[in-house]
Amino acid sequence: MGLATDKEGYLTDLNDWSEAVAEQIASAEGIEQSDAHWALIRLVRQFYADFEVSPAMRPLVKLTREKLGPEQGNSLYLLKLFPGSPAKVLAKIAGLPRPTNCL
Repeated sequence: MGLATDKEGYLTDLNDWSEAVAEQIASAEGIEQSDAHWALIRLVRQFYADFEVSPAMRPLVKLTREKLGPEQGNSLYLLKLFPGSPAKVLAKIAGLPRPTNCL
């Protein structure tokens, strides 16, 4: 990839992020991006711009429910799109710091 990342693969300079970088990170995570993925990426990037923090899982579910509706605003939906730890994987692909309080 050629971008500076920490030992977990998060960008060390948030300004290095672009949609192409997001595609590279997602591919490395084994995720094929869809419109649903991009809706969540835009959502967490806006959240970060507003609050300067990456949402952990509980706030992510609440934010998703508020902005995208109850069908998307649940843990199972997020796990389907971003397997493992949705908040961490989503933050990484969105070029944001690792959420605090995420195992």
